[in-house]
Amino acid sequence: MDILTYTFFQNALAGLLLVSVASAIIGTYVVSRRMVFITGGITHASFGGLGLGFYAGLSPVATAGAFAVGAALGVEWLTGRQRVREDTAIGVVWALGMALGTLFIFLTPGYVPELTSFLFGNVLTIDGGDLTAMAVYLAVLVACMALFYRHIVACAFDSDFARTQGLPVAAINLLMTVLVSVCVVLTIRLIGIMLLMSLFTLPPMTAELRARRLLPMMAWAVVVSVAGSVLGLAASCWAGVPVSATIVIVLIAIYALARAVKWAGNKKR
Repeated sequence: MDILTYTFFQNALAGLLLVSVASAIIGTYVVSRRMVFITGGITHASFGGLGLGFYAGLSPVATAGAFAVGAALGVEWLTGRQRVREDTAIGVVWALGMALGTLFIFLTPGYVPELTSFLFGNVLTIDGGDLTAMAVYLAVLVACMALFYRHIVACAFDSDFARTQGLPVAAINLLMTVLVSVCVVLTIRLIGIMLLMSLFTLPPMTAELRARRLLPMMAWAVVVSVAGSVLGLAASCWAGVPVSATIVIVLIAIYALARAVKWAGNKKR
């Protein structure tokens, strides 16, 4: 318990709690709308922004955020205006982001030590600025969900009906796309590009075993995400292994346990 007295560990725990809640909320939306592949494309496209940030001496998080939002808008434009198949558009954006990131990293003078943190995550490097950004994002996300929840659900699952009701379907979908992109970028520092999708998908998958409606799914996903993150952080400190990998393993174990419990309950019936 002495480790709780260290500032870096307090920041890591606070950052994990903030990102766990945010990723559970936005991840439930992503899983329910079957946007996991799109989110993966945005995640890998943001690597181009990281490379540009290192090369130009800018904030890698800011440039990655710009690339993530641009990638999301690019996919929307290609699929909507140019009638390109969605999986093809995602593949193009995904490959372009990774190619640009690799090019900029190669052109950056010297060694880029921070790159490993963005690829594989390192919660122990979170500082006060990161916590502020995560807290502001979470507040905006919760406010948007509270104010536009019914509109978001209508536009996400029955866009034709939403249009007949006069709802701005394109604007609401764009808002959610931007929120997904920003959450991707803010989560990269914690769990890394390579393992980020697990934090977006595993808690909602587990929550889906308990609930079918969007709001209860979000609540259960938050519980699972927070529990998995805290247990993963504790197990990482005890075993001396990377936090991101431990969190993923714990979340998979929670999902497997929930699946086994549901299977046993169905068998008794």
